[in-house]
Amino acid sequence: MERRSVGLCIVLSLVTCGLYTLYWLYSLAEDMDRLTGGHSGGSGGMVLLLTIVTCGLYGWYWLYRCGDALDQLRYSQGERAGYLGILYLLLGVFSLGIISYALMQAELNSYADY
Repeated sequence: MERRSVGLCIVLSLVTCGLYTLYWLYSLAEDMDRLTGGHSGGSGGMVLLLTIVTCGLYGWYWLYRCGDALDQLRYSQGERAGYLGILYLLLGVFSLGIISYALMQAELNSYADY
């Protein structure tokens, strides 16, 4: 799992008119799959394909699953768990998925050193 600059990912997503966002989704899904041991909703290719085929509906489900998995990971480490799944889902539903990706990337960056 590698650290990615959240700001750079957002800028590249905007500059490439969303094409980089697809790669970012793939990378996030791969990192989440490695971090959670397969409990985050699928590998990168599967998440990307199902999100495209379902016109984004699977992406919303995946955002919720990842937020829930990150909450469980936080709880297992003795930290206070929140409602990341609901937050990511609501941001995705209201067309602010890039913010969900940014928040998720920031969370993953904190685990990249372990």
